[in-house]
Amino acid sequence: MSIYVLGVLIALALVFDFMNGFHDAANAIATVVSTGVLKPQTAVAMAALFNFTAIFVVGLGVAATVGKGTIDPGVVDQYVIFGALVGAIAWNLFTWYYGIPSSSSHALIGGLVGAAVAKSGTGALAGNGLVKTIEWIILSPLLGFILGSLIMLIVSWVFVRSTPRKVDRWFRRLQLLSAASYSLGHGGNDAQKTIGIIWMLLIAAGQVAASDKTPPMWVILACYTAISLGTLFGGWRIVKTMGQKITKLKPVGGFCAESGGALTLLIASHFGVPVSTTHTITGAIVGVGSAQKMSAVRWGVAGNIVWAWIFTIPASAFVAACAWWLGHHIM
Repeated sequence: MSIYVLGVLIALALVFDFMNGFHDAANAIATVVSTGVLKPQTAVAMAALFNFTAIFVVGLGVAATVGKGTIDPGVVDQYVIFGALVGAIAWNLFTWYYGIPSSSSHALIGGLVGAAVAKSGTGALAGNGLVKTIEWIILSPLLGFILGSLIMLIVSWVFVRSTPRKVDRWFRRLQLLSAASYSLGHGGNDAQKTIGIIWMLLIAAGQVAASDKTPPMWVILACYTAISLGTLFGGWRIVKTMGQKITKLKPVGGFCAESGGALTLLIASHFGVPVSTTHTITGAIVGVGSAQKMSAVRWGVAGNIVWAWIFTIPASAFVAACAWWLGHHIM
């Protein structure tokens, strides 16, 4: 692999990382914007700041899972990485255009799977890492749902004798804390996925040893910077779906959803699991809405989002396989 090709692929990975922040900015700011606690520009600036701050708080377990635990490192070359990134970016663009809250994380995993299978068949897949990722496709929204609804019930019990105005005033302040926590979890989990991709690429190119336990520091800094900048520009098409169409949120509901989502992301990052921030916050929002009353949730909208989740990995895998083939003709 030439230095030129390596540089192009690293740049493409950082483009994906930027788009990840751009696409998933809605996850971090939708609730705090829709409740009117912060203006959109202020919300994305705060989210971007805490995306980057995660570099000092969260470890690199997720990067190791993506870089060494998804596909066999032996099949990785420039064509596999090119296919994976093109597949993930194409799905992100498609879902962003139509305002669909899909998972950038699973688009990337699907891209890796599609490109690796196109090259070497199913034997190229690393079972343990993929099983862990697939398990958390179900667990992350479920845990977000449980924690979001549980926190909502606890808050409702604690403030049962308070006036609505007092509750609103308190949670307008507390939602700043919960939004910051969620952005910290978002940056900590999602930036690591691109770190894992570049780490995998550097190993394949012989630039770093496969036995290294951590990637180079410049990779970590570049990826956290790219996702933070993506968040700063924000994916506004998805904000309305996440913050208003699933269920109507007040500051207290926004606080509970963000807190439940943040806890889920931090738990997953601790165990090195690359989860979907979209799945997580959607589950938490649905949990908050259903804790108030089942009819508060627009189940049709939630169902459409679930269909997008189901199609993410196979759709991005198909595009990645096609891009892998195309890469052999243009690279």
